[in-house]
Amino acid sequence: MSVQELIEDIPFLSPYKWYGKVTRVVGLTIESKGPQASIGDLCYIIVGRAKKIKVKAEVVGFRDEFVLLMPLNGTTEIAPGSLVEATGKPLEIKVGSGLIGSVIDGCGEPLSKEQLPKGLRPFPTDNDPPNPLARPRIEEKMSLGVRAIDALFTVGKGQRIGIFAGSGVGKSTLLAMLAKNSAADLNVIALIGERGREVKDFIERDLGEEGLKKTILVVATSDQPALMRIKGAMTATAVAEYFRNQGLDVNLMMDSVTRFAMAQREIGLAVGEPPTSKGYTPSVFAMLPKLLERSGTAKKGSITAFYTVLVDGDDMNEPIADAVRGILDGHLVLDRKLANKGQFPAINVLKSISRVMADIVDDRHRAAAERLRQSLAVYDDNEDLINIGAYKRGSSAEIEQAIAIYPKIIAFLKQSTEESTSIDEAVERLINEFGRGGD
Repeated sequence: MSVQELIEDIPFLSPYKWYGKVTRVVGLTIESKGPQASIGDLCYIIVGRAKKIKVKAEVVGFRDEFVLLMPLNGTTEIAPGSLVEATGKPLEIKVGSGLIGSVIDGCGEPLSKEQLPKGLRPFPTDNDPPNPLARPRIEEKMSLGVRAIDALFTVGKGQRIGIFAGSGVGKSTLLAMLAKNSAADLNVIALIGERGREVKDFIERDLGEEGLKKTILVVATSDQPALMRIKGAMTATAVAEYFRNQGLDVNLMMDSVTRFAMAQREIGLAVGEPPTSKGYTPSVFAMLPKLLERSGTAKKGSITAFYTVLVDGDDMNEPIADAVRGILDGHLVLDRKLANKGQFPAINVLKSISRVMADIVDDRHRAAAERLRQSLAVYDDNEDLINIGAYKRGSSAEIEQAIAIYPKIIAFLKQSTEESTSIDEAVERLINEFGRGGD
């Protein structure tokens, strides 16, 4: 905030601190008599015999004259009569270039328990999306270094893409490839609801030292309270927004939106919301667009976002997958069958789409991509006949052509985690091999 803004706020400042007292704890929620607070405000619950420990909690609702709080840490040592201190404002984090290369939790604190570097600025975690009329159109391509995506689902700066897959099909590995190889100025990666064991694996094995140098990692593991997992997603988005405001092109990657939705479902059920679609509460479907719309283009800079969606039983039409697909600007479907065949990244070309690609690529690129998809579709429709030897040679020129170029298609789509290609190299190879001149 500027000095002038601080001066203008002086008449609205209260000289008092507001306190309340814990009356009971029910499941995930803490009820207190007072303090005076608003939804989303951060409060401190003062616990311990020395009264020196402050547990962070957020106001999530009201019941009669009671305030409903949810802790960001845990409920250990909270007792009837524990003081609740209101801060009068929502959670803020500290952000700046000194944070690059760090691993932080959902509250913006270093996971290593070290001190935050100096020179950081306070920034709110819950912000409104940019005004739709203030968003520039997506007109510039973003090189991601993954050949299949750059060539067949070209992503623009400020586009939002969903990565849909069941468990163990390669979502985290694909995110790491994007983080290491993309042309973005900075990566912000949020691991929401991940197993604690996987965090270090992701940092050391998938991301590596080079990838971490231009990355800020936000981690909220599955053992943490639901509110901390929500804050992890909000904090990561806020960090990306801060750097977008500085004019940078940021890659925001969140793994996964499904666990964010599950955390919000826990909170909704705890405060008395009715379960609706497959147990998800109405607030889940209200929160999803508020979170996902915050990324994208702005007057300065852009946030190109990748959100993974964990589909239960590989069901692409379950409620969260359906809601997210309707909000985003495209989706990549990772197929377990392709992964079992050893094709990585296991992107199902026929089920994936980029809604922005047609606006940012030229005619030769578009024609070559369509030809590859058509040939793959023809082969896919007749794969069973081909594999069992029931297809008779010479029956269809289209099928003959699809069979002939199928090995080239698979070679084009496969890419090792160590391999990186620029978007220009990917498009040139696509046109040379699958354009009309490549016959």
